[in-house]
Amino acid sequence: MRSFCLLVIFIIIGSSIRAQESAMSSSEIDSFKDKVIASAKTTNTIKTDFVQYKHLDFLANDVKTSGKMVFKAPNLVKWEYTSPYQYSVIFKEDQLLINDGGAKSKVDIGNSKLFKKLNELIVNSVKGNMFNDADFTVSFYKSSKYNKAVFIPKDKKIAGYIASFELLFNKDDAQVHEVKMVEPSQDFTRIVFNNRILNGAIHDSIFTN
Repeated sequence: MRSFCLLVIFIIIGSSIRAQESAMSSSEIDSFKDKVIASAKTTNTIKTDFVQYKHLDFLANDVKTSGKMVFKAPNLVKWEYTSPYQYSVIFKEDQLLINDGGAKSKVDIGNSKLFKKLNELIVNSVKGNMFNDADFTVSFYKSSKYNKAVFIPKDKKIAGYIASFELLFNKDDAQVHEVKMVEPSQDFTRIVFNNRILNGAIHDSIFTN
């Protein structure tokens, strides 16, 4: 089984626009949050391609993978890696369903407060609505093309896996364009979404292993 921690904590994604970022004002934060929350409330399904970049200090180049992500409200998420390997992981209720090139397994996360919280983060990061989570301190930034929210965990257990969790939003539709998870070691995973389809028909059978 490929790294369970990587897939749970990945998630969840440096950017060239960082030098152009500035902090939002209070009024800008309120307006931004209202727009994102309104968008999240009307988003019932998402289909999107993604490219994932895993940065490790000891490697000269980031490890690049790609695939498709499917979300269906309220909390079904499937990540399907298609290149350079075949691998899928489904977050469904209190279970993690894994298919590693045809080798199937199931992980019960229902009894783990930490992994239940991480599952919640994954769902909310996909929808873009994490602003009311009391377990994080949130800072907001803007650039010419994107708005960004940076989440710093307060909980020590979560902080043991995640130093910060960043969401980059398109300014026009308030949808998540990029997710970045920075580990305490400062290694990070960055996921960039493209070809997004909102509120299309998605059958529940997609979320079976």
